[in-house]
Amino acid sequence: MKSTLRELIEKACMNTGKRMIIGLALVISVVVASCTVEGRYVVRERPAEVVYVRPAPPSREHIWVTGDWVWVGNRYQWREGHWERPRSAARWENGHWQETSRGWKWIPGHWTRA
Repeated sequence: MKSTLRELIEKACMNTGKRMIIGLALVISVVVASCTVEGRYVVRERPAEVVYVRPAPPSREHIWVTGDWVWVGNRYQWREGHWERPRSAARWENGHWQETSRGWKWIPGHWTRA
């Protein structure tokens, strides 16, 4: 069965369309991946230092867990620190900004073994 010129052109366009969609999906995934480093978002300029008054501890047993920068929408947003009871055989390590070749990323605070 012979294909007409029109059928050949339609098939070529469909294949080209599929290739374009796949190509576009790959480009989008590369762009999204380039915005993150190890699952953390990178910004060109780190946000200004946050100054706030630490409330009084609920007891002498509590330690201060520093606030963290969290990614909300398309930017970092500050989340206030709080008092916590220490975890057994662990210590709190504060979060910090780390400069990379593409900008700044926030390394969240976390508990580590003491």
